[in-house]
Amino acid sequence: MPDLGPAVETTLRRCLAVRGGEEVVVIADPPKRSIGEALRDGAAELEADAILIVIDERAEDGSEPPAAVGAALSACDVFLAPTTKSLTHTEARRAASQAGARGATMPGATEEMLARVMAGDFERMAARSRVVAELLDRGASAHLSCANGTDLTLNLTGRGGTADDGNLREPGAFGNLPAGEGFVAPVDAVGRLVPSTLAGLGHADERPALTIADGRLADADGAVGKRFWKLLEPYGDLGRNVAELGIGTNESATVTGNVLEDEKVLGTVHVAFGDSAGLGGMVSVPIHLDVVVTDATLAIDGRPVLDAGRFVLDA
Repeated sequence: MPDLGPAVETTLRRCLAVRGGEEVVVIADPPKRSIGEALRDGAAELEADAILIVIDERAEDGSEPPAAVGAALSACDVFLAPTTKSLTHTEARRAASQAGARGATMPGATEEMLARVMAGDFERMAARSRVVAELLDRGASAHLSCANGTDLTLNLTGRGGTADDGNLREPGAFGNLPAGEGFVAPVDAVGRLVPSTLAGLGHADERPALTIADGRLADADGAVGKRFWKLLEPYGDLGRNVAELGIGTNESATVTGNVLEDEKVLGTVHVAFGDSAGLGGMVSVPIHLDVVVTDATLAIDGRPVLDAGRFVLDA
């Protein structure tokens, strides 16, 4: 088994700055219980009042936890959620952040991933994330392409960029761990998207073509594309909303088929569908699924950020 000690230390001390006497709530489901136990034990060693709550695996990313768990999240100082399905885009998580709890979700994280990716150069990753977020914040338009046929234009006007840089020390601070991206909730998007990996489906050996019109997923070609459409279909028009444009900034991350890590890989771009309310957008729906474009070329207001997977923005 990988040694989780350094990753736990980085998470609790560097990212969240857990202090003695604070109340720390760790939410895990059975497949992620060992990670939850390691985080709870690490917080206890820092003399925090730490508890582990084990819940049943949620049906989908964005499905709400039990109401009692939501109450616990809002009442604590710090929360961590290593779960199989994401709690990021839930009302329970948003309420906890609004109540001042600082925390991180870790959907799909594995021991191996945390031991490897959380050991990277955090300062360099954080600097990249901030530079990307500032450019997204000022940007009006982004253009994404790749050799597989991606050709997507996104309207960013008036939307704030955010750096997912692992700094979660202030009250109400929230992010994913492992960290490493800059992201924004687009206003609109149009074009074609050909991803390499998709949330809930992993690697796409036969890469799907996703057609986007009026800020919505309008069509999905190929067997993988049709499977992805079915994941979003129960949530109607809002489930197909283009919710996020994100740029990976973590050079320790590699493409594995696990979107939590894939979307952080330096040189990749991810686009998400569904909920955008937690990212500064206007759509609230209990689903948020990312797809990742590898070897991406990206420009914001004409300024190159990535060139065929190579990060060319100064940071």
